[in-house]
Amino acid sequence: MTDVFVESFKESHPDARVQELRLYEVAIPEIDLDLLTGWKALGDGEHFAHLSSAQQNKITLFNNYTQQFLDSDLVVIANPLWNLSVPTRLKAWIDTVVVSGRTFRYNEQGEAEGLAGGKRVVHLQASGGHFDAQDPACQYVKGVFSFLGCDVDQIAAEGMDHDPDRAEEIMEGAFERVRELARSI
Repeated sequence: MTDVFVESFKESHPDARVQELRLYEVAIPEIDLDLLTGWKALGDGEHFAHLSSAQQNKITLFNNYTQQFLDSDLVVIANPLWNLSVPTRLKAWIDTVVVSGRTFRYNEQGEAEGLAGGKRVVHLQASGGHFDAQDPACQYVKGVFSFLGCDVDQIAAEGMDHDPDRAEEIMEGAFERVRELARSI
């Protein structure tokens, strides 16, 4: 579905700059002890150069993904439904874009406000069962990016395991919905 979206989007938006990020081909820092202790040290006034190389590397990667998200007008997320959730690499990447003070903030009343308004997120998901995009993974992705202030569109290709004889038909239907969305953005 991702390839179909990108191809259709490029056809209808020939001047758009498309940058692909394939999460299983790049390093995505998970929030771990290096990040937590590095952030604490920086918060306590430590200079970045005094952090360990692991802390520096992970903080730099993390910040770069945050900035890449902020610099994008349109973000396309594609994933399979795995055990009613998103793959762990996608969760780690989402952690890099949900950053207090950058993509959301707390106002004077202590309420959270999204800072990524005007940004559009397209979520494409394939699953073997039928969930009508109401499964925990779709709800998580929509909830997180709506919280950040993004407009979220979702297309789910569902039921290939439930009805394998219709798998090709299911995917063709999803491809057509993806093409329509890519042209309409």
